[in-house]
Amino acid sequence: MRPTLRTLFLHGGDILKSPGMQIAKENMQHGSVSVFEHSVCVALVCLWLVHRLHLKVNQRALVRGALLHDYFLYDWHTPDPAHRLHGFRHAGTALRNADRDFELNDTERDIIKKHMFPLNPAPPRFKETAVLCLADKYCALRETVLQRKKANKRK
Repeated sequence: MRPTLRTLFLHGGDILKSPGMQIAKENMQHGSVSVFEHSVCVALVCLWLVHRLHLKVNQRALVRGALLHDYFLYDWHTPDPAHRLHGFRHAGTALRNADRDFELNDTERDIIKKHMFPLNPAPPRFKETAVLCLADKYCALRETVLQRKKANKRK
């Protein structure tokens, strides 16, 4: 199946419409990209990767885990002692929030908990988690590098 928005809404429509994801629209992730936009991008890149690489995965778990991997629900750019070491801690916060708001399976939990590998040393347990790790790094790099290029062009 080709990666499409239809697949995204089929498996993650309830997440996309949830109150928590509305909060994610207000919080910035990288540059001018919101956590919501980043999460959607990561989910679509995950679907593209499994399509291109002909991987057999649980698409539902992959989409849901991708949408929830940064479900920490705060603006990490705001100076606050609770946001210290965000890169190391936010996966745990995202997992607690997602577990509270949604019914998760083991694959989805693994995706959320381990998406910062190798920064967080626990390796992925499922193919879906490994795909998410690659897609997340790609999207984050693209968001930060493109933002810098745009800013330099404006100067």
